[in-house]
Amino acid sequence: MAEILKRQKALSVSPLKASQPIGASLATLGFNRAMPMLHGSQGCTAFAKVFFVRHFREPIPLQTTAMDQASSVMGADENAIEGLRAIADKSRPALITLLTTGLSEVQGADVHRNVREFREKYPEFNDVAVVAVNTPDFTGSVETGYAATITEIIKTLVPDAKDAQTKPGRRKKQINVLASYMLTPGDLEALTDIFEQFDFRPVFIPNLADSLDGCLTDSDFSPVTIGGTAISELATLGDARATIVIGASLSNAGKLLAEKTGVPSYQFDHLYGLKANDAFINALAEISENPVPERIERQRSQLQDAMLDTHFMLGQKRIAIAADADLLLAFTDLLQEMGAEVATAVTSCMTPSLNNMALEKIKIGDLEDMELLGKAENVQLVIGNSHAVDSAKRLHVPILRAGFPLYDIIGGYQKTWVGYRGSRQTLFDLANLVINEAHEQIPVYHSIYKQQPAAPSCH
Repeated sequence: MAEILKRQKALSVSPLKASQPIGASLATLGFNRAMPMLHGSQGCTAFAKVFFVRHFREPIPLQTTAMDQASSVMGADENAIEGLRAIADKSRPALITLLTTGLSEVQGADVHRNVREFREKYPEFNDVAVVAVNTPDFTGSVETGYAATITEIIKTLVPDAKDAQTKPGRRKKQINVLASYMLTPGDLEALTDIFEQFDFRPVFIPNLADSLDGCLTDSDFSPVTIGGTAISELATLGDARATIVIGASLSNAGKLLAEKTGVPSYQFDHLYGLKANDAFINALAEISENPVPERIERQRSQLQDAMLDTHFMLGQKRIAIAADADLLLAFTDLLQEMGAEVATAVTSCMTPSLNNMALEKIKIGDLEDMELLGKAENVQLVIGNSHAVDSAKRLHVPILRAGFPLYDIIGGYQKTWVGYRGSRQTLFDLANLVINEAHEQIPVYHSIYKQQPAAPSCH
């Protein structure tokens, strides 16, 4: 059980975490014709939009209730209700998520009551799904905001099996997949390929690979998301053969979905490395009652070969990781599988999964904490998002960019990390960083018995 070192500073220096509203918005963007609306000031939404645009390099639909000084003091219920009406009237989205920010939470906003009042006042928009989520940005992180939104969407929009008369296994090829925030569009595309090899049709909740995969469309402009999981698919989740939950942060969402639908659920903390993927592939073989395809068996052998090729570079390396809990756990298991040492582990906030990590200490903190601890521990490589690049430079070590946001490289959002193939490429990337930017060269050996040349004479 890891020792959790809590924050002791009064402020963050070079913050690691992204806020809960950003995570909640990210979850919303994985549904077709969706619109996240942040209940707060215009600056809160503009800040979130900058993160998304720099990471995905795509136009991002995001709205705000535009709270000002007067509404912050007197109450902003009207802002929320009329904001929902305006979006429903002009854009006719399939889904609107009403997300709180620090400002509206401190003001005392009750967004769930706001949604009920909106329904009573404007019944003509009953065909638009509206989900309210409490996501204050003064607590939690992008991971917890994302997970809270998925949980609330399941709670609000997935019908109970008794009411919908669904039956587990009726759709023999359908498999529900609750996808953690750490899964990139590239990861989801790779998972789709794996599921299809087992003759499954996956329904991702949410599906960023279909909405934020960098694909040009015929439309010049759309005020809502294009692509993603259709809201109508949520009514079919109770007919699926099984539910796959990827990410420890979504365990509560997976339990809720199993309770509502009766569909058997399989939990996987991540899909990094040999052990995790073996468990995943064996579960798919068990659910489908089919043998593992030869193509996947070959990919497993390729990963094993890559582990042999890279263990000389990665074994006993001292590595610092700065990431949210799901990603921290994934990289920790992968690196320990290779014999590397996670000498410094820093995460953004306290979550239950931290207690189960095979680490000595985990620091709840920021990138300054990672830098100071990494220097004390003589780390040789850093894993973190683009904000950690400067810290890695000051530590004079290479960095593997991972997580959110990635704004100083092209295509980071599309990289594949999961599965046998993704794990193999990750090992190659780590090994190449060690080879190309090694900072500990073996000094030249000079024998003590070798005669040294005489000093030149002054005469």
